[in-house]
Amino acid sequence: QVQLVESGGGLVQPGGSLRLSCAASGSIFSINDMGWYRQAPGKQRELVATITSGGRTNYADSVKGRFTISRDNAKNTVYLQMNGLKPEDTAVYYCNADVSSYRRVTFSSWGQGTQVTISS
Repeated sequence: QVQLVESGGGLVQPGGSLRLSCAASGSIFSINDMGWYRQAPGKQRELVATITSGGRTNYADSVKGRFTISRDNAKNTVYLQMNGLKPEDTAVYYCNADVSSYRRVTFSSWGQGTQVTISS
């Protein structure tokens, strides 16, 4: 009943920038924590960044200083601004949201992912 749709992925050269967006829709009472995860070919999925409903953020050490997570609660949208991209950032990026329904049932929802490729 809740869907997350990512957008903004693409192919960029090392040092370039991308801005990912993820919009949540459906029967939503509130959204608590939101985050971005990524999975490179042949690798396990890893956490990239999270943001609480109050705006507190957390980043993986590998992206600190380069990536910025933000959210627009009115639009139920989370963003990931990625600067200084490196080849090792290449992965499928997934957004996640902890959602509470009107019946106060809380669950985790995932998007389908957007490809980010950093290559010369």
